[in-house]
Amino acid sequence: MQWTDDGIVLARQRHGEHAAVVSLLTREHGRHAGLVRGAMGRRLRGVIEPGNEVSAEWRARLTEHLGHYRIELKTAHAAATFGAPLRLLALVSAAALTERTLAEHEPHPALFAAFQALLRALDESAEWPAVYARFELGLLAELGYGLDLETCAVSGATAGLAYVSPRTGRAVTRDRAGGYEERLLPLPAFLADGRGGAAANEPLIDIRNGLRLTGHFLEQRVFAPHARKMPSARERLIEGLARADTISGIG
Repeated sequence: MQWTDDGIVLARQRHGEHAAVVSLLTREHGRHAGLVRGAMGRRLRGVIEPGNEVSAEWRARLTEHLGHYRIELKTAHAAATFGAPLRLLALVSAAALTERTLAEHEPHPALFAAFQALLRALDESAEWPAVYARFELGLLAELGYGLDLETCAVSGATAGLAYVSPRTGRAVTRDRAGGYEERLLPLPAFLADGRGGAAANEPLIDIRNGLRLTGHFLEQRVFAPHARKMPSARERLIEGLARADTISGIG
């Protein structure tokens, strides 16, 4: 068996002295692992960092075998974020969430495209926190836990959406919250209206609320049922954003 595909490095685990088992999110073959010989050597060590885009050739006798990768670097996103700690945490968090939640060998082309969009934003855009929040929202949808943020669960209205039920994942308008505002999750405008980003000088309260929203459903529907914890990189990312005042102030 053999195929060639584009991939994003999600994780690596040392195997012996020089090799590593590398997990990729590939465009056509989903989350897929393979052994990379010489992975811990000077030439490849920087290539298989989480978040890097690569071209990968996979070979094995049977599809159920681990197989071997031959990997070539396309874009070194990991190196580009080393001087920006929060961007690096966002990259590592996205990779860890994807690695821990997706089933193997199931294609997710929409999520692959969303991950690429996040990587581009981390490289060059001050709007990356909003793009990251939308990535987590898309991950929930790919896992079968998509939230209904388009219409009010009570009235069916599409305007004025301000909250989300922590139980059902459905949006509610401000005037239909019925005094239960404190029990509902805030719905930031950039998630409610479908915008892909937020202004570079916008206060981070909406970003924090967006990640509080996605984090709640990741925890309750994905991690808690399997007695698993959120990636530590995501926790550190949330802590870092909590100390910032504006998107432009986080690099």
